[in-house]
Amino acid sequence: MKKLFYFLTAILFFSCNNTDMTKQATEYYLVTGTYTGGLSKGIYVHTFNTEDGSFREVSHVETPNPTFLAVSADEKFVYAVNEIGKDDNGGEISAYAFDKATGTLRFLNKQLTAGDSPCHVDIDKSGKWVAVGNYSSGTLAVLPIKEDGSLGEAVTTIKHTGTGANPNRQEKPHVHCNIFSKDNKWLFTVDLGIDKVMIYAFDEQTGGLTAGEQPFVKVEDGKGPRHITFHPNNKFAYVIEELGGSVTAFDYKDGTLKIIQDIPSIQPEDSAFIGSADIHISADGKFLYASNRGGFNTIAIYSINQETGSLTLLGHQQSGGEIPRNFTIDPSGKFLLAGNQNSDNIAIFNRDEKTGLLTDTDKRITVGKPVCLKWISK
Repeated sequence: MKKLFYFLTAILFFSCNNTDMTKQATEYYLVTGTYTGGLSKGIYVHTFNTEDGSFREVSHVETPNPTFLAVSADEKFVYAVNEIGKDDNGGEISAYAFDKATGTLRFLNKQLTAGDSPCHVDIDKSGKWVAVGNYSSGTLAVLPIKEDGSLGEAVTTIKHTGTGANPNRQEKPHVHCNIFSKDNKWLFTVDLGIDKVMIYAFDEQTGGLTAGEQPFVKVEDGKGPRHITFHPNNKFAYVIEELGGSVTAFDYKDGTLKIIQDIPSIQPEDSAFIGSADIHISADGKFLYASNRGGFNTIAIYSINQETGSLTLLGHQQSGGEIPRNFTIDPSGKFLLAGNQNSDNIAIFNRDEKTGLLTDTDKRITVGKPVCLKWISK
């Protein structure tokens, strides 16, 4: 009888603890970068429950225009561009330590980004470098990450040259995105102003950049490429084009890109100003999503052919507000969250993992001018 009692007690204890672990696995931190002013003062941290889509604000830090964020692989540090500038060398990037126990950010230091209006940052796979893109200056910079997570001064800077077909938006280079390849050998820099994705060989020992064997790939004139993302199988890449309202698909191999498709991200009847913005792929690699601002305020939904990488448009979902500048799929894959900059909200959608389609939950997280959404495990 005693043995049976101890056995049942052990099962109950394991079950209770296992339930706790499951509960913990559903809780994440959502870290949001913003344009400051109005309701926003800086970076905001919320908890988000991936089981039921519930949330609550935990903390925030004040800093000017922390529009784009990057989280270190160990989730101990967060890097935020400060989208400001003066005289082609006034942009900044700030480093923070993140405390998972409290959900708070602690400022470490900041550095200049060798240009104005930095709008994107990515961390290399060694965790030793960040690459920052400066929109107004058409420059990119690589800065070292120190052992304590703080940043050193830029060791590499590159300034692009050229113009594009749109005289109002492409009068000069406008770097909008820098992404390190999965093998850490390449940096892909998307320049809206010159209709090119620049390809740089990356030296993770020195932070140096040199032109790749294929130095760039050019999209159609006037398309204004903005962000790039890679398929989980690393065989395909996709670029959202801000001025063209379209997505270009590429074959990818060893630092080279080959265009295989260009497909609209807006609906045929759309006639307002085009301002397509963000692009992400589901973790299973089956679906691609792209946001459209302007007068559209939609999320385009595509299925991905796993053999060829080509896209098929499945439909559009209203973004739940105005100017969906950025969005993210939560770690469980069950929700898509869209940051609507001009509506001061983050709209929460249920995501059907089989069809890829979205359903509005009518839940909204209030955040002033949200721009960038990132996840940290709790």
